Amino acid sequence: MDRLERLRKTIDTIDDEILTLLNKRAKVVLDVAAVKRDTKQGFYSPERERKILDRLQSKNPGPFPNDALRVIFREILSASLSLEEPLKVACLGPLATFTHLAALRHFGSSARFIPVESIKDVFEVVQEGKADYGVVPIENSNEGVISYTLDMFMDFDLKIAAEIMLEINHNLLSISGDIGRIRKIYSHPQAIAQCRRWIEKNLPNVTIIDATSTAKAAELASKDEEGAAIASELAAKIYDLSFVERHIEDNKNNYTRFLVVSREFPPPTGKDKTSVMLSIKDRPGALYEVLAPFKKAKINLTKIESRPSRRKAWEYIFFIDMDGHVDDKKVRKALKEIEEDCLFLKVLGSYPRTERNEINIRA
Repeated sequence: MDRLERLRKTIDTIDDEILTLLNKRAKVVLDVAAVKRDTKQGFYSPERERKILDRLQSKNPGPFPNDALRVIFREILSASLSLEEPLKVACLGPLATFTHLAALRHFGSSARFIPVESIKDVFEVVQEGKADYGVVPIENSNEGVISYTLDMFMDFDLKIAAEIMLEINHNLLSISGDIGRIRKIYSHPQAIAQCRRWIEKNLPNVTIIDATSTAKAAELASKDEEGAAIASELAAKIYDLSFVERHIEDNKNNYTRFLVVSREFPPPTGKDKTSVMLSIKDRPGALYEVLAPFKKAKINLTKIESRPSRRKAWEYIFFIDMDGHVDDKKVRKALKEIEEDCLFLKVLGSYPRTERNEINIRA
């Protein structure tokens, strides 16, 4: 037996051991499910998942890369959860949109994804209990905040349970993968705008056709020999399309932040973020008075966004993100201090903060 064959035999033995351990883990998961069922606890525990992933990453001696470790264990956790009770997750459809990709990144492929037609529909499906969680876009690093999502928090009593940061890569896809056969490009107007320079340089004479989503564009291209779509890698897989060119976006530093909404938010993990919505009295110094307690408590405010209230002219709603959990003493104290200076104050959620090393994991 030559050396290569011996090494392959060693890998086979290790793979057998991994398979045995995965099934051993699954049996323990079923025992955990029975305990949760008897004590009427929720099956999904995002703070527990976060601790598992962080612990494994901190213990990883290499050479296996941490990014791949998180992806693999995310799938193990997702498959394990499906043994207890499969999660139902609503997302902006159809399947293969970037919102679906973000949901897949966070919940793993064993979750049951429910595509709906609008951001409002995501909120409605979750509030009505037809889905356990929903995933919605909240802001893009190039385009800014998505105001409609903010508005939904005024209309629905849902909480933020997590955030997902997704790098947005646009790809040109077609049936043949041959750029010479392309006569038209389908995509969402925002995706087309983000790839404008590439299109003008490489396909200046093609017809541009707007689609309701990048996923719909991929579906259209899959039925058109002369068509191509600007869409995600997931869309290529789902609609069986070939890559004409990968990463054709003009700005390579393009990220979208998504929020996971649910009927409740998780307990502290030690690395959390809190989002609140408030309206202040219309008088000089009102905003300063609201922000001062956070400065005094040394609470880092990571975002402040204002929106018209839609209830009264010139009245504004402020959305604020801050480091920490609402159960943290200093966060709770600061919110208590500002409450009397607000017309209303609503905690939208406290949830695990996305770390830098989680952002660039490929789905």
